[in-house]
Amino acid sequence: MIKLIIFGLIAGYIYGAWKFWKGFERTHFTPSLPNRIGLALLWPALFVTNKSYRRNFRQALKGK
Repeated sequence: MIKLIIFGLIAGYIYGAWKFWKGFERTHFTPSLPNRIGLALLWPALFVTNKSYRRNFRQALKGK
């Protein structure tokens, strides 16, 4: 059961990073490769702690 939970968390992390990466151009962030990599890799922590990032993350995922 623990392995399934860990697998789900890892899959969710990868899915979120990939969707953010693909929709990055819909955000208001500066379009540079280091910025894109950092924001995609740190998305769980930034999503929890930063309201502006949450709004941009949703824009990247939904296209709104």
